[in-house]
Amino acid sequence: MGRVINTNNPGKRRNYEMRTVAEILRRLGQKNQVDDEVKDMIATIIFCLRDVYSTIEESVQAWEKRSYWKKADDFQEKWYWIVPLNQQLGAMLKNETWEELPSLMMKLFPYFSDIEINKSMRDESAWTGNYAKFVEENAG
Repeated sequence: MGRVINTNNPGKRRNYEMRTVAEILRRLGQKNQVDDEVKDMIATIIFCLRDVYSTIEESVQAWEKRSYWKKADDFQEKWYWIVPLNQQLGAMLKNETWEELPSLMMKLFPYFSDIEINKSMRDESAWTGNYAKFVEENAG
């Protein structure tokens, strides 16, 4: 029997989620007001950043298992911004403090500026309904 190779590695998943956020940020920049689609987009960014963070943890654990402590620490430090920024986005969405949206978007942009988008690969189905999922998750 042949060796099983997992092609859905953390790096690939991380790149997919980062690309999704970059495309959403681009579309958010074209919006003039907060509507249901904007709420869905913000919720999707929150979910994507959560998934990115989980891939960071996976990579760090794999490197620590091999005693690559420095590499794991450097990598983790590179992605330190995700948790606090994601918490701020979540609080803004939960409390509907939309006046914070422009400043939070400006905080996000530098982390996605190196992702080149010539053609959008994600359509509305990528974020439709995610606000309802976010509200359900945070109910109570």
